[in-house]
Amino acid sequence: MKTTEWCLYRELAWIDSIIAPPENYKEETETFCKAIKEHSKIEVKTLLHLGCGSGIHDYNFKKYFDVTGVDISETMLEFAKKVNPELKYLYGDMRTIRLNESFDAVAIVDSIGHMVTLEDLQKAILTAYKHLKVGGVLFLSASIKEEFRENNFVYTGKKDDVAVTLFENNYITDPEGTTYEATVVCLIRRKGKLEIHNDSVTIGLFKLEAWLSLLREVGFEVEHMRLDNSYDRFILEEGEYPLTIFVCNKPF
Repeated sequence: MKTTEWCLYRELAWIDSIIAPPENYKEETETFCKAIKEHSKIEVKTLLHLGCGSGIHDYNFKKYFDVTGVDISETMLEFAKKVNPELKYLYGDMRTIRLNESFDAVAIVDSIGHMVTLEDLQKAILTAYKHLKVGGVLFLSASIKEEFRENNFVYTGKKDDVAVTLFENNYITDPEGTTYEATVVCLIRRKGKLEIHNDSVTIGLFKLEAWLSLLREVGFEVEHMRLDNSYDRFILEEGEYPLTIFVCNKPF
């Protein structure tokens, strides 16, 4: 199974701080925090972030919650610790990790897409359920198949003498399947000298009905809503990239 082992999570993990500085995600993360607080049936003080990546959302999550981050990429965790040195970060797979503690809320932002089978998706959801206090909330953001678009994206940034341009193409290889292919081409100029990197990864893409069925089977009470415009500014030409937010209570 292809998951997080692509160049953006290995040798190119460092470009996150250039093309996706955490302060740029303030408004989006505050929307997530508001949804978590409004839907939780208990006071939310602690949050487990599964698939935390380089910590760009934790930079804003930590203003509201005591955050523990988990990721399968040791390289990404190194950068997360630099961005948020006061937070607790742990190496682990969201499908299998079991911590000896529970949290008021669990978040999985975008990284849930690396679950490319329904079995893996169920395992990740079960991990969240087992680490969540009764009355607490699981927050998920994901693309669903009914609304997915084969967009092209471009991300740019510059810091000191390094300039980065990242192109991303999303393509459904099998219309009847449950995945799509994300391919990236990254141009890096260090003092004007060009490097070119490219890679491809398989991302899960499931219908809304499958999401709702799995979440309810695990035991959650589920609400969902559409999040528009989150990545629209990066889309080349015309297009839109709607996300679906799932806010899931663990019932008393």
